[in-house]
Amino acid sequence: MTIEFTKGHGTGNDFILILDKPGQLALSKDEVKKMCDRHFGIGADGLIIVKPTSKAPEVSHLLEAEPGAEWFMDYRNSDGSEAEMCGNGIRVFAKFLLENNLATLTDGSTLPIATRDGIKDVTATVNGFAVDLGLFTIGDDETLVSAAGLQVARPGLEINVGNPHVVVALADLTELTGLELVKAPLLEPVQPEGANVEFVVLDEPLVTQGVAGLTMRVHERGSGETLSCGTGVAAAAIAIRHWAGGSQNFWKVSVPGGDAAVRMFPTEDGEHVAISGPAELTYSGHWQG
Repeated sequence: MTIEFTKGHGTGNDFILILDKPGQLALSKDEVKKMCDRHFGIGADGLIIVKPTSKAPEVSHLLEAEPGAEWFMDYRNSDGSEAEMCGNGIRVFAKFLLENNLATLTDGSTLPIATRDGIKDVTATVNGFAVDLGLFTIGDDETLVSAAGLQVARPGLEINVGNPHVVVALADLTELTGLELVKAPLLEPVQPEGANVEFVVLDEPLVTQGVAGLTMRVHERGSGETLSCGTGVAAAAIAIRHWAGGSQNFWKVSVPGGDAAVRMFPTEDGEHVAISGPAELTYSGHWQG
């Protein structure tokens, strides 16, 4: 089987994109894992199948509420498991649609995209794309997080932005750089579906010209440490804002792959969080399965 693919990334978080117009491509976990392997495959943090929403039974019902959401972002982690959403991946997904004339996005317009976490609205920005991740929830109980490089377990805050996260605040950049995230952090209590774990350090000063700043590293469930995590930067900003009393709505989060912006804003159905940042397509090729 020969599969045509495109590679892309958002702040270093990289993906394999495959267009499946007939909606018939069925990749097993092992096939996805092999393609994402950086030694024996193409190499990527995740794989995205670009599929018509109408031909994806798990999300086709979303067209009833949003007929314009013609494309479904079928996202897989590098271990082959399915995920609800990917904040960097959806920007790269939008870039792929536009570059291949599968969708249009003009100034002031919105591109709705179907995901396992519902419809996400993407808009164009000066340096890439912004995506409204929608509502978020903050957990009530602390989670203890153990990680290689930390002498003692640290408390983490559970944040859900369509997928689960646990955010841990560290004292300084020395602690952050000393982490060994090759191994997955251990969570207590254990989360049955796993979680992305973000370790963050506050900038000094925290707020500059109205924008708060953080530095972050992340271990993504099903992928390991990545250079960036779109939903993770949102979760990190939400957690720090919550701990600080909830008054700061504009954030810049620095990750190893670059910078992303986060914004919280009110809507009719509650407070939403949005992220923005670059998206690039790097090359295309063929995979012999």
